[in-house]
Amino acid sequence: MMPTQPFLSRPAWGAVVAAVLCTSVLAPLLHLVVPEGSVFHLSDYALGLTAKIMCYAICALAMDLIWGFTGILSLGHGLFFALGGYAMGMGLMREIGREGNYKSDLPDFMVFLDWKEMPWHWAWSDSFALQLLLAVAVPGALAWVFGYFAFRSRIKGVYFSIITQAMTFAAMLLFFRNETGFGGNNGFTDFKRILGFSLSHPGTRTVLFVLTGLTLVGFFLLARWLTRSKFGRVLQAIRDAETRVMFTGYDPIAYKLAIWTLSAVMCGIAGALYVPQVGIINPSEMSPAASIEMAIWAAVGGRGTLIGPIVGAFFVNGAKSWFTQVVPEFWLYFLGALFIAVTLFLPQGLMGLWQSLQHKWRGRSAASAEPARTDASPESRA
Repeated sequence: MMPTQPFLSRPAWGAVVAAVLCTSVLAPLLHLVVPEGSVFHLSDYALGLTAKIMCYAICALAMDLIWGFTGILSLGHGLFFALGGYAMGMGLMREIGREGNYKSDLPDFMVFLDWKEMPWHWAWSDSFALQLLLAVAVPGALAWVFGYFAFRSRIKGVYFSIITQAMTFAAMLLFFRNETGFGGNNGFTDFKRILGFSLSHPGTRTVLFVLTGLTLVGFFLLARWLTRSKFGRVLQAIRDAETRVMFTGYDPIAYKLAIWTLSAVMCGIAGALYVPQVGIINPSEMSPAASIEMAIWAAVGGRGTLIGPIVGAFFVNGAKSWFTQVVPEFWLYFLGALFIAVTLFLPQGLMGLWQSLQHKWRGRSAASAEPARTDASPESRA
């Protein structure tokens, strides 16, 4: 009987505890308690940027489950992220009330377009709890329906990637239209409150930051549990040899559909957390480039490692933030060069590089310790 490995090693548990403490204790203290003039103060910009990247990291983790562990490259997860964001944005738009520019119960964009009443899909938008439910249910339902027909049709490989990108592009064109009731190309913005609390208040922003960090850690632990379970082993078998999995009596469609839907739900929740902190949601979040970037985060960090895509999301978006401030015209060139370099020289991503460096260091340590053991032999002591 094979010995069971621990859910997480001690260093890994230490890293998880450290991440929880940093997001729920250290960051709030640095932002709220430490005075602004101090070098240790965490500014509004840094807090918001970190929260935004954590939302992206959730999407990268979702991409790793579907691509790194199941072998299905999706170029449409930006749609699920945006749908979760739009569901949250609708609730936040209703909380503006008569504080908009037109002092109307209708959102400003509806008044501008001379709408007289709410469209049918805004009927329950005044319920924050229902909008949270829709942020989970809509991406999940769309993913399930799409995946059901795609997987039953045995669409795989590059064909599946193209179809997911086409679906995202079609949705983007739909949301760009003013008559759909989603704000057109401007989307939703100018949010005031969430559950009655001002979004501009440092305390509210800190609470949203903490919720985002804890959600990321929770999804990481969930993904770790799934990938180490029997379910996860079947997913990896589907990735490596789906035909053999079918011959052993498993139904790959059910497994692929389950992980595909879960990854979409994760992106929807990430989008719902993203909108109140960034302050805007528009159809550009559904652009093909947005979904491609998610794949880049997973590839750069290291597919099939869980922690790698999170590292990749922080690395790529941190570099993006720096490049767009210093040399904005070169950002896309850097992103393309980074993806090419990872594909050619680091197929296992940054985590693969880190593991190879660890192996080399351990090998050198063992080699340097060998003469010491030889010198300590009984003959040498005599």
